Amino acid sequence: MPYLIGSDLPEAPAGARFRAALARPGILRLPGAHNGMAALQARAAGFQALYLSGAAMTASMGLPDLGIITVDEVCFFIRQIARASGLPLLVDGDTGYGEALNVMHMVRSFEDAGAAAVHLEDQLLPKKCGHLNDKKLAPAQDMAAKVAAAARARRHLFVIARTDAAAAEGIEGTVARAKLYVEAGADAIFPEALTSVEMFREVRARLPGVKLLANMTEFGRTPALTAQEFQELGYDMVIWPVSSLRVANKAQERLYAALARDGETTAMLPEMQTRAELYDAIGLNAFEALDASIARSLLPAQG
Repeated sequence: MPYLIGSDLPEAPAGARFRAALARPGILRLPGAHNGMAALQARAAGFQALYLSGAAMTASMGLPDLGIITVDEVCFFIRQIARASGLPLLVDGDTGYGEALNVMHMVRSFEDAGAAAVHLEDQLLPKKCGHLNDKKLAPAQDMAAKVAAAARARRHLFVIARTDAAAAEGIEGTVARAKLYVEAGADAIFPEALTSVEMFREVRARLPGVKLLANMTEFGRTPALTAQEFQELGYDMVIWPVSSLRVANKAQERLYAALARDGETTAMLPEMQTRAELYDAIGLNAFEALDASIARSLLPAQG
């Protein structure tokens, strides 16, 4: 049943539902969902929570991931994914869209849009994908102030502090920053772009009791590991941030190439979602039934 018209609408705030999912046994798996349809498909596959990547958002808009979209633009994505799926959603908050007051505005806006969790990163603008080179780090105390602002502004949002320090400051800098961010109010730490199993293991060992998030992005600096392997390393959450967008984009590329070549889409039919599959995914029949029942209930009494 579509979330919008289902009878099992969640009563708990999104942040509380994210914490409940995190408290269940095993690592919390957070596949990226770049729009409402992707969110519906992830939910149908059995996932209990989702991730919204800044890189996926910007790429879907035809833009690079350089911190140039706005809070309102992100909220548009949050609303459609949360509304479509009803699942708790972790959102990429980039650098917080400014300093402390801007971070507080972002937190309240994301909560109002339906987000369950957010992560902030300690880069300076123009920020980059965590797996690219020449990233510029903010002073640790400045980032800690943003984390404190987020923790103060949130009503239920789960706050994750991301640090990109591994490339420039190594494990020592990563751990030192993580400890400072936890003291400032972060609920968990996201050590970005770790390049070996040994690095993941050392960060885990040096941050006992701290919830940790791992990023399993394709074509990046992190070795390919499964959710089970991250769990065995002691990590609590894992994201696959851009996977859904990469697959969708590649399929669209093949479609347009075939259409330009053949002047028709026949060759692509086996790769297409059918009309029946689409309508089932979006709950067309349930929406029509609801509309019909409302219309019937508003008819005047017959003489």
